[in-house]
Amino acid sequence: MSILKKTAKESFVTMTEMVLPNDTNPLHNLMGGRMLHLIDIVSAISAQRHSNRIVVTASVDNVSFSHAIKLGNVVTLQAKVTRSFNSSMEVYVEVFAEDIPAGIRTETNKAFFTFVAVDQAGKPIPVPEVVPESEQEKELYASALRRRQLRLVLAGRLKPSEATELKSIFED
Repeated sequence: MSILKKTAKESFVTMTEMVLPNDTNPLHNLMGGRMLHLIDIVSAISAQRHSNRIVVTASVDNVSFSHAIKLGNVVTLQAKVTRSFNSSMEVYVEVFAEDIPAGIRTETNKAFFTFVAVDQAGKPIPVPEVVPESEQEKELYASALRRRQLRLVLAGRLKPSEATELKSIFED
């Protein structure tokens, strides 16, 4: 079976939510766990869109929390597949909070999640290759291999000496 190639745009997903009282902590900010839940959902949809398959979360590499999201803010999450490997896909998510009455929109979070496409029996299956088009997509695509090697080294599935892309950033 031939695996197709898809652009990152084809996996692009936007999700919008409003921060309600039961989503917040005592400071009236969106709870981090609720944010992770939303990021997992939007990134899973992106990975499914790319692979046309059932996907499972394989790893959460990095989630940065740079600004609090307040009660009543509108949260917009944008996700796209940055690179695919055999059966796995890295998904990049950007999160924005908007205070609509004040007219203020702030980037609050960034995250990298990895998903694996599986068949009905839960076995990994091949996914289409990602074809980056924009400069940002090309940069994310290139750096995805380093992030993948780091994930594999930390999981004990790749020897540090075999992580050639990681080594290259430390060598002149």
